[in-house]
Amino acid sequence: MKILLVSTQDYLHHPIPSRHHYIFEELATRHEIHVPHFHVSRDAERQTRLIVHDATIIPSTNPLLHYTLNAPWHFHVMRKIVREEKIDIIVAANVLAGTAAVRAATREGKPVIFDLKDWFPDSAAAYVRNSILREAVRKSVWEITRFNLRQSTHITTVSPSLVEKLAREGFQAECITNGVNTELFRPMDGSARRRMLGIGNGDFVIGFAGSVERWYAIDELIRALPDLLVINSATRLLVVGGSLFTPYMKELRALASDLGVEDRVIFTGIRPNAELPEYIACMDACTIPLAPPQWADIALPNKFFEYSACGKPIVMRPIPDVLKIGGRNLFVYHTISEFITIIRRLMDERPRFDPDVQRFSWKESARRFEERLASLA
Repeated sequence: MKILLVSTQDYLHHPIPSRHHYIFEELATRHEIHVPHFHVSRDAERQTRLIVHDATIIPSTNPLLHYTLNAPWHFHVMRKIVREEKIDIIVAANVLAGTAAVRAATREGKPVIFDLKDWFPDSAAAYVRNSILREAVRKSVWEITRFNLRQSTHITTVSPSLVEKLAREGFQAECITNGVNTELFRPMDGSARRRMLGIGNGDFVIGFAGSVERWYAIDELIRALPDLLVINSATRLLVVGGSLFTPYMKELRALASDLGVEDRVIFTGIRPNAELPEYIACMDACTIPLAPPQWADIALPNKFFEYSACGKPIVMRPIPDVLKIGGRNLFVYHTISEFITIIRRLMDERPRFDPDVQRFSWKESARRFEERLASLA
């Protein structure tokens, strides 16, 4: 098949790989896949098997400005790729650029799958602090997303709850979950990385790995540290990741300083994906402090699969779709008091786990996506 992928990100330079990188790099071993390049990020260029087409005339690192200013050009680029490369099927997953892809598919008579990787109205609005502007962004993004969904041949998404949410909006969708690279993420000895980070053998490390943005209440983990240090003075918090479009990381550093625990918190910044298992191996308890209730109701985070593949206990706020999968390594808290109680228990018990996550490998997700593409192309 010849496939056009319109991803949610700057495919080459975004520092954090998305489901599209994992799934479509695998599919590119068997199919010809084209991807437009949006110059939004400035990180190092990643290697890819995909055929890249430049799709930017006006570069901007502000996503809203970038996709708005380049929208007319995106319509031209998408149609040109579909025509000249004789594309069989399109996978769209972007809001504004997704509209250009959907329009190109319609004009050229090609099927299109819209892959809704999260709830775009809320994820776009999450970057806006002003409440009036935030609501305006939410409504605008939903109207564009709804148009894209209506014009698509088929809809895929990442969690059963998001399938149900779409059904309430009148759309039928198929769930193809996120996954994990089971060859990379696995139980391993983290002692060498702990030494590099200055973590002692007897330290108890609470960890977070992922995007450091406000939808994860990492500030609450920092606020819990003073109480945890009373219980165990060798407690550390390890935050692996960074903020791309907000000052949340700076706020967390300031908070740790204000609470007098800055020497107990390690911020690594964004690290290469290949190194993440080594950092997770340093952690005695991994966290998913997902904050907004409306997100928890539709989420199935990648980090759940990655932490599990590394055999780690996961301390998390309630996430229904994660709980449906379940596992002995899941520990759920509703309040900071409950969080502290769970951490204290883990300090005492130091449990080990070996969950079977093979059915959630990225290869399995790619296989399912390939079946759907073949049925529509």
